[in-house]
Amino acid sequence: MKRCGCLFKHIANFKNLLEAARKALRGSKKFKKDAAEFYFDLENQLINLEMELRDGTYRPRPYTTFTIYEPKRRKICAAHFRDRVVHHAFCNVLEPLWDRTMIYDTYACRKNKGMHRAVQRAQYFSRRFPYFLKADIRKYFETIDHHRLKKLLERKIKDIDVLKMLQLIIDHAAPGSIDGKGVPIGTLTSQLFANLYLGELDHYIKERLRIKAYIRYMDDFIIFGHDKEEMRNYLDNARIFIENNLLLEIKDDVTRIAPIHQGLPFLGLRIFPNLIRLQRSNLVRIRRKIVKRERQFRKGAIDEDFLIRSVGSMLAHISHADTYHLRRDIFY
Repeated sequence: MKRCGCLFKHIANFKNLLEAARKALRGSKKFKKDAAEFYFDLENQLINLEMELRDGTYRPRPYTTFTIYEPKRRKICAAHFRDRVVHHAFCNVLEPLWDRTMIYDTYACRKNKGMHRAVQRAQYFSRRFPYFLKADIRKYFETIDHHRLKKLLERKIKDIDVLKMLQLIIDHAAPGSIDGKGVPIGTLTSQLFANLYLGELDHYIKERLRIKAYIRYMDDFIIFGHDKEEMRNYLDNARIFIENNLLLEIKDDVTRIAPIHQGLPFLGLRIFPNLIRLQRSNLVRIRRKIVKRERQFRKGAIDEDFLIRSVGSMLAHISHADTYHLRRDIFY
């Protein structure tokens, strides 16, 4: 890839920051204090932010952390609204450039891709190959190596000002993280860094191993093939590359090589050549959420419009699987 230069002037300008602020507001609750204060004095806030970025005095503020327990326990870091504006400003410029360097079959955090496209592609491959290898990375966001990530960014960007700001964001680590490791779960730049970091694995698998049937969704990746021995060889090669070049580890306890007819577990679904089912753990979680929303509505904690939108989004999500009878039974 040709290194990109002259980017900082496009990032740190008022027009881009204004667009970034609008995107940040769409992704946050408008009544939150930091968002309301920023928008109350929007023009001055953006002017000051532009000046700080240009003269190098910008510094990110501490993260707000909280823990979620579904689908598994994770510590989430919420950036201050002002910092989220900066993250969007960088992604507005950098994401389209980096997206062109990614392979077709990586689906997380990309326009016109996403989870449902990944599932469709996995089913497409399941109709053409009898075996699959499913693997993911152990504690991926927590173990991304800062030095390797910075070197990767230097191979793609030659604008010194942009590199300095990206290094500042990388070094602004989550509370309790290992020194020199990890990007915080929950920030926009972390998603971009994480996707870019494993893009190295994508190119190794597609260009060096010459594997045609391959899919990645963030740190989950799937390889399709014709026999188990072939899958084991692919796994050994991928493991060596991941450990030596990316300083990461494959999560052995969930790595699976199996025939397609047993069903491919992927993104909360079980994929067969002619059928997509909801995994039981996902079904239980959705039922609990619907019961919780109904209880909140009866107590007056949420209104009818919120109840309809919340339950509707859950049903729309599971409608991508073969769940007609399940959705009907929920209402009965």
